[in-house]
Amino acid sequence: MKKDESIQSRRRAMKSIASLAAITLAPAVIGRASAETFGPGAGHHRPPGHRPPGHGGSDGSDSGAWASGGTASMTADFPEDSIFETGQTCSVALTEALTMGPCYFTGNYQEDISEGQTGLPMMLCLQLIDQNCQPLAGYEVEVWHCNVDGLYSGDTTGSSDSSSFFRSYCTENDEEALASKWFRGTLVTDSSGRVNFRSCFPGWYASRAIHIHFKINKNNTRELVSQCGFDDDFCTTICTTHVDYVNRGEPDTLFRNDSIFTDGNTDQLFNYRQNNDGSLLVYKRIIVS
Repeated sequence: MKKDESIQSRRRAMKSIASLAAITLAPAVIGRASAETFGPGAGHHRPPGHRPPGHGGSDGSDSGAWASGGTASMTADFPEDSIFETGQTCSVALTEALTMGPCYFTGNYQEDISEGQTGLPMMLCLQLIDQNCQPLAGYEVEVWHCNVDGLYSGDTTGSSDSSSFFRSYCTENDEEALASKWFRGTLVTDSSGRVNFRSCFPGWYASRAIHIHFKINKNNTRELVSQCGFDDDFCTTICTTHVDYVNRGEPDTLFRNDSIFTDGNTDQLFNYRQNNDGSLLVYKRIIVS
């Protein structure tokens, strides 16, 4: 299938899926969640050479070169828990869970979910807390996203749940994608309510802003499915200047125009900054109730 035809096909499929968004919330969802937002520079020390933290306040420029080549080039350690602190009370509104989407199937328990894929190396650090700001330990956090070419992996072998996986749409029937399990993984929150993944910044596909899905589960009795996106200027900059993304160019859909993030709620944006090794740190505090 030619690239233009493939994009048009995925756009048509995405419009069809989006039209059902109001009725496709996972029936097991009995909790709701929101993610605490961080203003640019709020409560954070800015080390030399680091991007100011933010979800919409950074212009996407960087003070040093971004790393490339995937997680093999990453040398930085995961940050301390203080990355999640703002010095303010966590009084934020709760938002409805977002749809699971058509590209889900269960992933493996592993920290590095890149499976050797290339891209801007990315730390994905999430912290779960309750409405009293207490960390939630023992929760399973599952994440999944596409690769730099906008393709999801499609090898469902051994998956305990692939019932909603839309193989042709998610993989474009790409042979490598169909034989892979890249960018899917599950970890259990520690005593700080935290999980840390090593991955690569996602690419884009037709009619969707760049995003990462996550699913939170506690003893199969509390479940939340949602997703977060990225600042528009940052996405545009990476996709038009970074060696691993520049061939595909600017995304055709940005956060402000996305059909799933319909209310433009910046609470659904990840926070980010640049690590000393040029890798990307993406982080979010998620309130689960």
